[in-house]
Amino acid sequence: MSMITDAKAFFEACETGKGWDGCAQFCTPDASFSCQAGALEDTHTLEAYAEWMKGMLTPIPDGHYELKGFAADEDRSIVLAFAVFHGSQTGPGGPVDPTGAAVATDYVYAMEFAGGKITHMTKVWNDGHALKQLGWA
Repeated sequence: MSMITDAKAFFEACETGKGWDGCAQFCTPDASFSCQAGALEDTHTLEAYAEWMKGMLTPIPDGHYELKGFAADEDRSIVLAFAVFHGSQTGPGGPVDPTGAAVATDYVYAMEFAGGKITHMTKVWNDGHALKQLGWA
């Protein structure tokens, strides 16, 4: 499979809550993760992030993405995905009881490839804005 095909399959699996079981085949076992957002400051592996996303669909059961763009930079072995995550906190498991509040939050995944697998992903996301929308901050 091509880098962009695998990146799209990873993105779909991650964003629909498949967790690491659904994402691992596209990544190296030790794939790292980074994000300059307080909500994810202790998340350093792609496995942990995939499980975090899976967990987000408990308090936000209607969570879904709106894909805005997908691009590959073959020279640098990077694939970028730009999307908006939408949903409402109607389920249990958030930091507060269900608020019913909706979120529409922009984010970008920068997925780095080596040997046909994702080795690192950086998420660019303003968690403060999203948490305020949900009534969590």
